[in-house]
Amino acid sequence: MLIAFSVAPLGSGDSVTEAVADAVRVVRESGLPNRTDAMFTTLEGEWDECMDVVRRATEAAGRHGTRVSLVLKADIRPGRTGELTGKVDRVEARLATD
Repeated sequence: MLIAFSVAPLGSGDSVTEAVADAVRVVRESGLPNRTDAMFTTLEGEWDECMDVVRRATEAAGRHGTRVSLVLKADIRPGRTGELTGKVDRVEARLATD
């Protein structure tokens, strides 16, 4: 499964850089395949391990404020792995044939 999520504390001022860095650190230390861009962090793994990482990342960000905002989107496709790059590779291959 792929989970794309964004987490940010509320009540911590204008910048959430430090809080987001703490959350992304949790994701990277998990050992699961992941990618972070300007809007979301996406990780790949089994349901329980992904949700555990999201929970711990949310807790890490939450230490920087009084409330937390979490946006989450999941692509649940049993039996598939390597989709973090595979989905993008298939689109790029299709675009290359145009």
